[in-house]
Amino acid sequence: MAIKDLQVRQGNVDIVVDIVDVGEPREFEKFGRSGRVATAVAKDETGDIKLTLWNDWIEQVKAGDKVHITNGYVSEWQGEKQLTTGKMGKLEVVNESQGAKEEMAKGPDEEEDRRIYEEAEKNLEDIEERLEDTEEKLDEEVDVEEVDVEDIEDK
Repeated sequence: MAIKDLQVRQGNVDIVVDIVDVGEPREFEKFGRSGRVATAVAKDETGDIKLTLWNDWIEQVKAGDKVHITNGYVSEWQGEKQLTTGKMGKLEVVNESQGAKEEMAKGPDEEEDRRIYEEAEKNLEDIEERLEDTEEKLDEEVDVEEVDVEDIEDK
């Protein structure tokens, strides 16, 4: 089966796709139960489609993975086809992205983290300095006479 052949309200979808991107998870509550959902972009040689990832699948599926969806379902949301496993379907990561695997296995890049921190600290200092300059200029331009609130109320 290929993405170009998928039709809205089609069930029993059996397809292998590459994951291009996984969006940020969103939390929801439905029928008194909470859960999480994220939208991924899946593609094959014939096109691409949005793939709905539910709960635990959000952490298990990464960009670059190849996944096999069995008994999937095609729905439509805001005029776009979306593929999902639904309640009865199954999703299996058949070829994990080597890049994602390496990224998860390596430790933090302390040198890069330090560089980012120092850059952010310098940017913050620059902003604070400009803010102080602006406040000084405003104080020079505006000579506000201090007024006692009690004096206004007496009048």
